[in-house]
Amino acid sequence: MSTILAYTSPAIGHLFPMTPVLLELQNRGHQVHVRTLASKVGLMRDLGFTAVALDPRVEAISHDDYLVRGPRRGLAAAAQTFAARGRFDAPAFKAAVDDVRPDAALVDINAWGACFAAEAWGGPWASFSPYIPVLHSPGTPPFGPGVPPLGGVAGRVRDAALRRLVLGAVEGALTPGINALRADVGLPPVASAEEFLRKAPLMLVTTAKPFEYAATDWGPGVVMIGASAWDPPQKNEDWLDAIRQPILLVTTSSEFQGDGVLVRTALEAFRDEPVHVVATMPAGVAAGMDIPANATVKAFLPHNAVLDRAAVALTHGGMGATQKALAHGVPVCVVPFGRDQLEVARRVQVSGSGTRLPRRRLSPARLRKSVAAAMAMRTGAGRVAEGFRAAGGAVAAADAIESHLLSASAGPVR
Repeated sequence: MSTILAYTSPAIGHLFPMTPVLLELQNRGHQVHVRTLASKVGLMRDLGFTAVALDPRVEAISHDDYLVRGPRRGLAAAAQTFAARGRFDAPAFKAAVDDVRPDAALVDINAWGACFAAEAWGGPWASFSPYIPVLHSPGTPPFGPGVPPLGGVAGRVRDAALRRLVLGAVEGALTPGINALRADVGLPPVASAEEFLRKAPLMLVTTAKPFEYAATDWGPGVVMIGASAWDPPQKNEDWLDAIRQPILLVTTSSEFQGDGVLVRTALEAFRDEPVHVVATMPAGVAAGMDIPANATVKAFLPHNAVLDRAAVALTHGGMGATQKALAHGVPVCVVPFGRDQLEVARRVQVSGSGTRLPRRRLSPARLRKSVAAAMAMRTGAGRVAEGFRAAGGAVAAADAIESHLLSASAGPVR
C-alpha cells in the first residue's frame, strides 16, 4: 500500500479533525507519517502513526489577531501569522518528503509554507481545511464579515463591494509576502489568495449542506466531507455521570484569542439556573476564576462524551467545536470573536441549527435569552447532523485521496 505524509498546523483544533481521515487511511493499509504538535506526538504514535514534532519555531509563533478589531484586520493578522510560520514550514515539509518518500501528502490549509513546498514537490497532494475556506462561490457572500446571503442584483452588488473592501485590502497587503514564500521554493507568484488555495489538486473541507449555504459550489476540486468530530481515547469521566441537571457545554479556542470572557459570562449567567455548565479552555484557565457549584471548568476535555448528554452548546464559533455539537444533533449558541467564527455563526443562524449573539452584545441576560432560543432548535441541529453524515466523513475523504491521488491513473479531480 501507499505511504502518506500528513503535515498539520500547530493547533489541536486542526490536528484532531484530520485524525479520523488518517485513521481511515491506516485502516485501509496505508502507512501514515505525521508532522504535528510536539505535545501530541505521543498520542499520534499511540494511534499507530509514525509521528515527528513540527519545527519548534513554528509552534513559537502564536496568533495575535485577538489584539485587533474587525474582520479585515483580523484576517490580515491571521494571515501574517501563517506567513511567518511558513518560513519554517516549507523547509520542514521538504525535509519530511526527503525522509519519508511519500506517495501522497495531506497538508493543513493554514500551513502555507508546507502547501507551497508540496506544490513545488510535484507529487500528489491535497489540502485539508477544518473550517470554511476563503474561496469564492457564486451567490454566496465573501468570507470574513459573516453577512447573510442576499440574492438578486442587490446581493451581487453588496458582495462585490465587500469582497473588495475585506479580501481585496487583505490580499493587497499580504500577496507580496505570500509570493516571497513561493519564490523561496521556486514557484511563480500568484495574484490572489484564491489562486494560491486552488493550487492543491484536491481540497477536503469539513462541512456539508445544509450547514453550508444552498448556493455554495466551490468547484470539482473541493470535496465537502461533513463533520470530523474526533476526540482522543478517554478515560471514564465519573464526575460527568454524577450530573443530573441539563448540561450546557461552553467552548473556547485552542489557540488563544482572548475569549475567556465567554466562559466567565456563562458562569455568571447560569449560576442560579437549573443547569450544569461544563466549560473547556484549552488555551488556558485563568487563575482565580469564580466557578459556581453548578459548573465544571477544565483546560481540556474530550467533547463527545459531554455532547452525548448536552442540551445545548455555547461556542466561540470555532468550526471544530460547533460542528461537533451539530454532528450530535445538539443545537448551538455562537458568540463569535474573529477568524472564521463570524462565518460559522451566520451559518448556524441561517441553517436554523442555533442562535448567533454578537460579541459586543454579550451579557449574562442576553446570553440566557440566546441560549434558551437555541435549545428550541434541536430539529434544525438534527437536520444539519444528517447532512454531515450523508457527506461521508473520513470514509469520503479517504475515498477521494485514493481515487484522485493514489490511483495509478489519477489525473485532475473531476
